Amino acid sequence: MLDWVLELLPDHDIDGNLLQNPTEHKVGEYAHHPIVYARALAELAGALLLVVLAVIGPVSIGWLPLLLAAGLAGHAVYLWLRDRRDIFVLTDMRVFRVTGIFSTKRATVPINRILDVTVERPLLGRWPFTYGHMTFESAAQEQGVRHIRYIADVDVIDHAIQKVVQDAGLRGRRPHDQQRIIDQQY
Repeated sequence: MLDWVLELLPDHDIDGNLLQNPTEHKVGEYAHHPIVYARALAELAGALLLVVLAVIGPVSIGWLPLLLAAGLAGHAVYLWLRDRRDIFVLTDMRVFRVTGIFSTKRATVPINRILDVTVERPLLGRWPFTYGHMTFESAAQEQGVRHIRYIADVDVIDHAIQKVVQDAGLRGRRPHDQQRIIDQQY
């Protein structure tokens, strides 16, 4: 749609934010569900309606709906860019979120600091759409990764986070503990 605008903006450089020593591997990079663009589309439809009103309305005040339409369209483009440039990244060492249109803000939580992940799937998020919201509980509590709203396929992401936490040996049995239990049974 407006991808040419994104090419003009500075890149978030997700791969450049990964640690080189020790080597950090990206598990997934997740954007918002397309439902977040509904408000921007509604504002664009409102701007189009205002343009039609300016054309068919009285000429003496035709400038007012055009001015309002330009403001509404500008705000819609801002909303679209804001949601498009909000990215959630899961690596084998941490989760981080990169936001910002012109300037970049990055919030990071190490995997070993995540105490709990709450997944909320509202009615529309279960059916007919497949989105949800995630809340991270950590030792630091107030961080930029705490609430992530309108994530597509939130259950898949939750399972990926649980797998990374499990593979890191932070929850449940560690791999060497499992082997010791198997050896004790036989």
